[in-house]
Amino acid sequence: MIDQLDKKILNALMINARTPYTELAKQFDVSPATIHVRIEKLRQQGVITGTHIEVDPKSLGYDVCCFIGVKLTNAGDYPTVLDKLKAISAVTEAYYTTGQYSILIKIMAQSIDDLQWLLIDQIQCIEHIQSTETLISLQEGIHRNISLNVER
Repeated sequence: MIDQLDKKILNALMINARTPYTELAKQFDVSPATIHVRIEKLRQQGVITGTHIEVDPKSLGYDVCCFIGVKLTNAGDYPTVLDKLKAISAVTEAYYTTGQYSILIKIMAQSIDDLQWLLIDQIQCIEHIQSTETLISLQEGIHRNISLNVER
């Protein structure tokens, strides 16, 4: 189980994963060793799964973000189709879903022409995909990590 201090540490690290242990210790009125022990415990428990940098796709020329709903021929085709989608680097996220679509994927493309090529030559030609529906994102209104509730 994680306690209130763990939640505070996680919230702070989700804002800035590079925050020094000493700064966290001062902020939460504990020793740097306590912060170190807590973070290691959270890693061992699988709560913290890694650290990473965030890159702005637009600054690298990826101007088109879209979501594609994928209908499969049969639900049992999911593992096969997922393996083929993993091989397409433009697919940045994929979710097995309920409802109208079997899979919802997120694509980052450099242009509409690039997106068209991805759809026709990379995605829609995958065996076991019955149909797709593409939703182009005009703007990312919210992008954040979860926030853990901390008692005051």
